Amino acid sequence: MSNTKPELNEKTGRPKVSTRGGARAGAGRPKGSTDKITIAGLLAAVDTTAGRPYVEVLAEDFVRARGTDPHLAQKYHNLILNKVAATLAVVEVAETDDAVARKAEAFQAALATLTGGATPS
Repeated sequence: MSNTKPELNEKTGRPKVSTRGGARAGAGRPKGSTDKITIAGLLAAVDTTAGRPYVEVLAEDFVRARGTDPHLAQKYHNLILNKVAATLAVVEVAETDDAVARKAEAFQAALATLTGGATPS
């Protein structure tokens, strides 16, 4: 903390207070607070209100948009591909014995270069 006195407002004689930006005491979300609306709660409410699961409503709206509004259909495609399809991605890594042996040789050569010595047999 500084020991300097704050500038005083000439008209009021009170300390000048910044009115733009900066931290404010008590501002912001309280520590440890939770969301008032959860995704699970929201989806459950949609299911109840619609009388059927949200995924069925979403699929029906997507099919309707494809027939009437190409821009809206594109937004549905983005939603589905970015959010849903990403969870379905599977990456399979298969290495042959030859590839593993080449990697081991390259590692030994790099280790020898770093240590300045010969590689162990």
